[in-house]
Amino acid sequence: MIILEWIASIFLVTGAFFMLVAALGVIKLPDVFTRMHAATKASSFGTGLMLVGTIAYFREPFIFLESLLVIVFIFLTAPVASHMIGRAAYLLKVPLWQGTVVDQLHGKYNLHTHELLSDSPPADSQNIAKDLKD
Repeated sequence: MIILEWIASIFLVTGAFFMLVAALGVIKLPDVFTRMHAATKASSFGTGLMLVGTIAYFREPFIFLESLLVIVFIFLTAPVASHMIGRAAYLLKVPLWQGTVVDQLHGKYNLHTHELLSDSPPADSQNIAKDLKD
């Protein structure tokens, strides 16, 4: 019993550490894009570790199921939320950090239609039909 309490404590403290790192990242990082990285990656991992510690401490089937569902929910929704925040920031032309080296969307994103532009020219239907016959 005492071993499981120590294991649970290790998971809880490690999870709290990652949550602290995420909070510091949100405060200290220079722009919205790097902040959103800290807010989603480290906090999702920290939350998962804390819930695993909760599972290890209580050892109840319902708590196991509920914690597992919360972990799955967080790992499914955090990347989507992060993507949407980043996309909204890019559309609103939130300035990038001056140390940013590459803007991979510059010149490849149509701000009016909100679509990515491909590097290759679009194929017309006649070429597609010709390729299908061959």
